[in-house]
Amino acid sequence: MRVIEKYEKVEITDFAAEGKCIYKSAEGVIFVEGNVAPGDIVDLEVVGKKKKFKEAVVRKIHTHSSLRTQPYCAHHDTCGGCRWQHIDYSHQLRFKRQQVVDHFERIGKLNGVLVSDIIPANDTRFYRNKLEFTFSSNRWLTREEISSGKDFHRNALGFHVPKRFDKIFTVETCHLQPDPSNEIRNGMYQYINEKGYRNYDIRKNEGILRNLIIRTANTGDIMVIAQFGERDEEVIPDVMEYLKNAFPVISSLHYIVNTKGNDSYQDQEVVLYAGEPVIRETMEDLTFLVGPKSFYQTNSEQAYTLFSVARDFAGLTGKELVYDLYTGTGTIANFVARQAAQVIGVEYVEAAVQDARKNSVLNGITNTEFFAGDMKNLLNGEFFKTHGKPDVIITDPPRAGMDLPVVETILNAAPKRIVYVSCNSSTQARDIALMSQAYEVTRVQPVDMFPNTHHVENVALLERRKV
Repeated sequence: MRVIEKYEKVEITDFAAEGKCIYKSAEGVIFVEGNVAPGDIVDLEVVGKKKKFKEAVVRKIHTHSSLRTQPYCAHHDTCGGCRWQHIDYSHQLRFKRQQVVDHFERIGKLNGVLVSDIIPANDTRFYRNKLEFTFSSNRWLTREEISSGKDFHRNALGFHVPKRFDKIFTVETCHLQPDPSNEIRNGMYQYINEKGYRNYDIRKNEGILRNLIIRTANTGDIMVIAQFGERDEEVIPDVMEYLKNAFPVISSLHYIVNTKGNDSYQDQEVVLYAGEPVIRETMEDLTFLVGPKSFYQTNSEQAYTLFSVARDFAGLTGKELVYDLYTGTGTIANFVARQAAQVIGVEYVEAAVQDARKNSVLNGITNTEFFAGDMKNLLNGEFFKTHGKPDVIITDPPRAGMDLPVVETILNAAPKRIVYVSCNSSTQARDIALMSQAYEVTRVQPVDMFPNTHHVENVALLERRKV
């Protein structure tokens, strides 16, 4: 990494986007990577230079900020999963709310919108219900290990080093997912090392042990999916038998043979090895089936908070026709169905729509319909003529937000209210700006789904302006 210039004993000024911080120098803004906090006095090395800003890394911290707290994880300097654990939680919440305000004002030009205080998470550790761990034959070595000149064991099972697709560091204890996640991962790591099985090398696309996915539901159900890089008829059954016998708590055990160059498995066959094909999550008196390929919010407790806010914003009286866009497996659609006359869910992925229908049947919900297809093509005049135009639209798009044709489709539907649920308030603000002539933002509620990270979920209520 080439050093362009250095700054000594300067004060970090503020938080920035994507978990970075800022130092405002006389020459302009410098974005700082690393475990720093506003108020830290540091030495910086500039490693990147753009037209309007510079990028730097911290080489030494002279004085620590009062915003800091003691990190609890041994991997906090290496892992990007809990990048803000050195920041006191109250200050994390303050910045996340300010991030929403900034996005609405700077990107959406939505001045004067009142953003409520963020709803904090009750649990700031062990809150995730899903984690993916990667096997590697090329473990990340620390500077101390490299400088020692010794020959170290290179197998790893853990997380990617940020910005390094081919480097994995072994996790001892992860504070993101509740037990028995750590026991299963550590047991698996010890077993494959004892057996001498080959870990996967992503650069060469070879090796047997590739990926381990653990899902822990709030019902106590546990799903484990082992992903293999080769179809080895001896190793695969041996590893799966180990998992089955060593951890009888696993209620749904699967494996995948994936010989592609990446770990994505939505297009791969998932083989049920033992137990049930799905696990179950509950929300109020509803039960949701979660399969190996199903999407479900990774923080179950805060997902309930998020959906409760969305349902409250929808203002349902039992008479409304609701459209749930990007419905996925129908979690929101089924969650609000009993307060609506009818709910129509629309989703691009056919398999997700099938799961949504199953979840309605499972919960005895009869006033939902789900359709698979491209929204901008599906939601046309004929569709509205057949099913009716919505009184309320709930939309929960991916991080990239909604395409312009989808925004135009929503405007054409002209619902009384739009409830926009977002995991990226910058694209949310952009989309709302496109609807601002017809709709006014009346309520905004951030929800903290991912403590100790810069991510924030946000719900906005848009009400149709009076002509």
